[in-house]
Amino acid sequence: MIVMTTLAGTSADAFWAASLRRWNAVCWVLFAAMAAGIVLMGRPGGATYAALAFLASVALGFAVLVRFPDNPVVRPHGYLTVLVLGLGGLAFLRTSYAALFMVTLPHYWMFGRTPRASMTFLGLATGATLAGGWVRQGPSAEFFGETAVSTLIVVAVGVLIGLWAHAVVAQSAERARLIGELERTQVQLSEAHQRQGAADERERMARDIHDTLAQGFASIVVLAEAARAGLATDPARSAQQLRSIESTARENLAEARELVGSAQRRGGAVAGPVALTLRRVLDRFAEDTGLTVDAELTELDCDQQTRIALLRCTQESLANVRKHARASTVGVVLARRPYGVELEITDDGIGFAAEDSAGFGLDGMRKRLAELGGRLTVTSSVGDGTRVLATIPVAGRADGEGTR
Repeated sequence: MIVMTTLAGTSADAFWAASLRRWNAVCWVLFAAMAAGIVLMGRPGGATYAALAFLASVALGFAVLVRFPDNPVVRPHGYLTVLVLGLGGLAFLRTSYAALFMVTLPHYWMFGRTPRASMTFLGLATGATLAGGWVRQGPSAEFFGETAVSTLIVVAVGVLIGLWAHAVVAQSAERARLIGELERTQVQLSEAHQRQGAADERERMARDIHDTLAQGFASIVVLAEAARAGLATDPARSAQQLRSIESTARENLAEARELVGSAQRRGGAVAGPVALTLRRVLDRFAEDTGLTVDAELTELDCDQQTRIALLRCTQESLANVRKHARASTVGVVLARRPYGVELEITDDGIGFAAEDSAGFGLDGMRKRLAELGGRLTVTSSVGDGTRVLATIPVAGRADGEGTR
């Protein structure tokens, strides 16, 4: 208990607290034994009563400080002062001073609070003991041979034990501090991982929404404008466009449901062979835009995330062709290469300055491919069309033939 509050604070080991509780119990037994020895071995009179008074003062101060460590009357240094005076008095009376000195040696380190204060009070106790013996015995052989030597030996042992205890507890306190810092660092790291995970998830959702719902809504807007413009002149074409709007809306609804459940089933929307999935996307694009689509699609054996990446890259590239390219022909090639899967989408549109492009769609494609170890290469110049090349390193084999 005292070690916990005085020697090493709250960081002291449980070992020291348990050891101190046992030592406190021993102290009370020894205090009682010393009192019994003074009564039984001493002669009734003033010396015996004085010795009992000194011992009682020390025991009372110790009891108050142990039982009420925060009391405003008996403070640790005050108790040590009483102990110093008690040792000097008992040494003068030549009554149990050596036993009291040995019993109370740990108290200097327990209540001194710092090594310097502990050494100071231990030095004062040594001086008081020697002074009491000197006054009683004088510069005799008995004083130098018994009192001085025995006192200095006890003090030397107490100093060594106290310094060792302080070093051990200091290491314990440092270890506790390091453990506390490690726990705080782990908490901070966990919070940082959670924040990063949330940011990554928001970015993924934004990318999926852009590649699916946003593109679908853009297609619906374009088709609706075209259908409205052709209602009077080409009702059959407008009817076809209305059917495309309905189909696109249904697909967007399915995509929205998939995004809502993506925490449990990421990417489940891309089922079946990848070539067949891309063929449906290209057929819808050709039907909606009237552009010529030249596709060479090799069926590939690849994982679901690769399928999703190929589909999203195709959707984003076709959306850019629809919105910006003013092209008449689009070429799509999906093939197995020695280094992985390669998806190439080209158009004969007006092109753009590729080095200046910083759109969300292209950046999203780059990040999506980078998550799979792939990369995106965009080649274009004004007036020369555009070539988008997506490569993904995958293990597997081509298990189908190219289709036209």
